[in-house]
Amino acid sequence: MVSLLVLHNISLPPGEFGGPGVIDLFLNRLDPHAHPYYQALRGLEVSSHFFIRRDGELIQFVPCERRAWHAGVSQWRGRERCNDFSIGVELEGSDEVVFTDAQYAELARLTQDLRARYPIQEIAGHADIAPGRKTDPGPCFDWARYRSLIATEPWG
Repeated sequence: MVSLLVLHNISLPPGEFGGPGVIDLFLNRLDPHAHPYYQALRGLEVSSHFFIRRDGELIQFVPCERRAWHAGVSQWRGRERCNDFSIGVELEGSDEVVFTDAQYAELARLTQDLRARYPIQEIAGHADIAPGRKTDPGPCFDWARYRSLIATEPWG
């Protein structure tokens, strides 16, 4: 049963926004020859439930009732394999770039919708569930801003 929302950041190629790389990765059709960095991702099979682009566009890859492969080796509050009980949301971004107003607005809306439908009890970053291995959503993600946006809406 879903009880955790996990936030990530991603850009492909790293630091570049707006292209097809992230979508291709999550649809397992990333061409390893399209960019030199993609060679390192050859054979990687990952997925996420949602992706929020810089302009706030929301794309869903995996139904929330199904497991997505976004967390990798992970643990939250003593439970391992976070993919088994979480929904993953990828924000188009990086550890070095602030997220956009449109992304915060869409993430807050999505969070409210998910909380109304699923018994999500906690929200964590990828860095929180895979410390030492992952850093996202990164230091440029404004947790206080996000929490204030979702606190203004009633929990469903």
